[in-house]
Amino acid sequence: MGTDALRAETLTVSLGGRPVLDRVDLAVAAGETVGLIGPNGAGKTTLLRAVLGLVKPDGGTIATGPGRPGYVPQKHEFTWDFPITVHGAVLNARNSTRWPFQATARKLRRGPGTRRADRDAAGAALDRVGLADLAHRPVGELSGGQRQRVLVARALVREPGLLLLDEPFTGVDVPTQELLTELLVRLAAEGTAVLMTTHDLAQARSTCSRLCLLNRTVVADGPPAELSDPDLWLRAFGVAASGELKALLAGTDAR
Repeated sequence: MGTDALRAETLTVSLGGRPVLDRVDLAVAAGETVGLIGPNGAGKTTLLRAVLGLVKPDGGTIATGPGRPGYVPQKHEFTWDFPITVHGAVLNARNSTRWPFQATARKLRRGPGTRRADRDAAGAALDRVGLADLAHRPVGELSGGQRQRVLVARALVREPGLLLLDEPFTGVDVPTQELLTELLVRLAAEGTAVLMTTHDLAQARSTCSRLCLLNRTVVADGPPAELSDPDLWLRAFGVAASGELKALLAGTDAR
């Protein structure tokens, strides 16, 4: 696919003395979309945070391409009651020296950007997620799907070569799901590397070129159609793949 935008080798992480990731090997190339699949507590979010440098590994290495990765957190990590507009929230991510998802009232600022290029970049990011017409609306007045689009725009405003998303399809409406799916496909076509955690296997199959089954370590990694072996799902989730799941991954009709 091209140059690796992310490469983790023998990555091992413990939190509070508890092992969370054990010798994880994972690479994501430029222009590739990889879905990170696993049960709750499998270490998916910890892996993203390790890539961002927010968690210190016990061992192994992480290498990313030039520039800072874009990160789309889960919606509860943003301070939605802070009095700032949609455009201001995205502009803040462009100017912030901290990670964009750290959006507490203390760190958000309502003042306009000092450079026209920054304001234009914020406008372009909002246009990509279909929120240009809501640029001046307070973020607290947005629906769940619109809030998710704001988080994606905040990640895109820096034009990252690597985009990390944590459960981007959870709790959003169908139009937002469709918009995000189309956007991720376009970003990959433009050369952006995408790594996302998700529990939505149907969405992952339609969006991702590869799935990585994770449960503290990589259980399997490959195109969706190649991951229908029941043993893989037993090892990753503790349950075997059902007939419907096999059909879903293979792209066939189970009926």
